[in-house]
Amino acid sequence: MPVIELKDVSKLYGFGDATTVALDEVNFSVEKGEFVAIMGPSGSGKSTLLNIIGLLDKPTHGTYDLGGRRVERMRANRRSKIRRDTIGFIFQSFNLLPRLNVLENVALPLAYKGKTQTKRLKQAGAILEEVGLADREYFMPKQLSGGQTQRVAIARALVNNPKIIIADEPTGNLDSASSLVIMELLDKIHRDGNTILMVTHNPELTKYASRVVFMHDGSIVADEMSKFGEIPGFIKRRMYSVKIKTQEDKLKGVSAVMKAIPDKNTKNDDSSNKKQKKPIKKYKRKNKAKK
Repeated sequence: MPVIELKDVSKLYGFGDATTVALDEVNFSVEKGEFVAIMGPSGSGKSTLLNIIGLLDKPTHGTYDLGGRRVERMRANRRSKIRRDTIGFIFQSFNLLPRLNVLENVALPLAYKGKTQTKRLKQAGAILEEVGLADREYFMPKQLSGGQTQRVAIARALVNNPKIIIADEPTGNLDSASSLVIMELLDKIHRDGNTILMVTHNPELTKYASRVVFMHDGSIVADEMSKFGEIPGFIKRRMYSVKIKTQEDKLKGVSAVMKAIPDKNTKNDDSSNKKQKKPIKKYKRKNKAKK
């Protein structure tokens, strides 16, 4: 049984002519222990998908099973408890509290489980040792480098021993050396048996994933298994379709990946040269049937 299963999930914002379809009848499942990298251009629905999976948002239509439980219509307090006990979040912007030291930041999620301060700090200290920051326990966030700050954020995500890690651009604010450290740490977390979902704009980071999903206009348009250390064929074909001679060419290739639409969705008729506005789908209140 998948640990995550979305069926015909749609997310709409706005009303009437101003309606925006952020997710369009997405079907998506994740097995325990997978490392899934999610790619796609800005506005493709990546963050909306993560917010729904992470129980930070609800789908407008469709069903969501998390660990065998239907969660899309649960009450807010029940969703919060499941989110606290099941999911760890790693954000691009770190989201550490500036007035708390490193140890206190990592221990903070444990306060919501009713643990005593002594137990919270002891558990937080053990996690910081795992991420190589035992000597930074009493530093303030502003005293850390970007890579160290992200490792603190990862320690905070792990302190509750979650089954699923959701990482939204975890290396987006880091240099290449710090990014490598973070990805090696995520790889270790994955090898320890955790399920990881990671949004990234960097095709090179998909080398760490066991599966790569590509989104466009609120839909999943490619879903491919991947071997560790290799860029999936779908990404590679678009990234390296033109011979790369300079670093600038390589960056253009990366940009092309983010704009690419799979060949199977293109049409070779005259209308393909005309820019058309995607129609807004209408839904009945209790099912996905279109009018």
